[in-house]
Amino acid sequence: MDVIALDDPAPGEIRRWHAVLAAAHAADLRGEPAPDPEQTAARLRAPGRRLWAALDGDEMVGVAELRLPGGPGADRPAEIDIQVRPDRRRRGIGTRLLAFAAEGMRADGRTSVIAQVMAGTPAIPFLESHGFDCVLTLRGLLLRLDDVPARRVERLVASGPPGYRLVRWRGTAPDEHALALARAKHAMADMSAYEGLPWDADRVREMAELVAKRGDDLYTVAAVQGDGIAGFTEVVVSAETPERAAQYDTAVVPEHRGRRIGIWVKAAMLQWLRRERPEVREIETDNSGDNVHMLAVNEELGFRRQRESREYQASAADLPSL
Repeated sequence: MDVIALDDPAPGEIRRWHAVLAAAHAADLRGEPAPDPEQTAARLRAPGRRLWAALDGDEMVGVAELRLPGGPGADRPAEIDIQVRPDRRRRGIGTRLLAFAAEGMRADGRTSVIAQVMAGTPAIPFLESHGFDCVLTLRGLLLRLDDVPARRVERLVASGPPGYRLVRWRGTAPDEHALALARAKHAMADMSAYEGLPWDADRVREMAELVAKRGDDLYTVAAVQGDGIAGFTEVVVSAETPERAAQYDTAVVPEHRGRRIGIWVKAAMLQWLRRERPEVREIETDNSGDNVHMLAVNEELGFRRQRESREYQASAADLPSL
């Protein structure tokens, strides 16, 4: 079994990579939407990542994707995803791929790595056997827009707290809001277990640019008081599967909590999407299991629990070497 780096994967290599993802998905994630070939191709061609494939002859039997957010040497955790064909597991392929990825993150100066996996899948014992610790449990929720009456959304939007106003934008944050949005992102509890780098205006723009490079659309609704953002919510609509949008970050700054700003900006987002993107039928999201306030907001709005995932973290120094 050989492991090769794919610095610029050819179309045939991308197809074989996607076949590995599809086989792993069919075995581990029945009931979840299948991976989309076009999304796989766009992701593999995106900047800021390294790729390795395990080959048995001409057959691709395992893959590793290492994402390096923030550019070379950034003081941020790397992100890793390793998939092995179900009929080739428990033969050391995943461990071998992890060793290559570990060398890649050390070469880039990364000191830690995170992985997000679904609960109940073989990824859990694999990560734990290699020194990863669970730092976050996420509950997956799904909202079907047809289940939320339009009149209820209108009432929620109309009942916003006094002294605040709503602003909306698509894509990169306008200059007048970029820094305020970065400050508001510090309020996010979901990422605090492993996220050490402060948000700034450049990082806010970088995230939006990455979404745009995939061909997807980022929508943001924020509650503003004066020059500051009190709370916000973000939704990404995929170019390939626009019927199911993805909830990104939602946060309310601590001093503005208790005024129903969270459900206000989320309702305003639903109203906007219904008008601008009527093809969106569902929104999926993940909430930290201990983020009881945001769970309550989402469930009041109509989100229903679908699955559970976990975030794992490890030190690069503790991972296997080649």
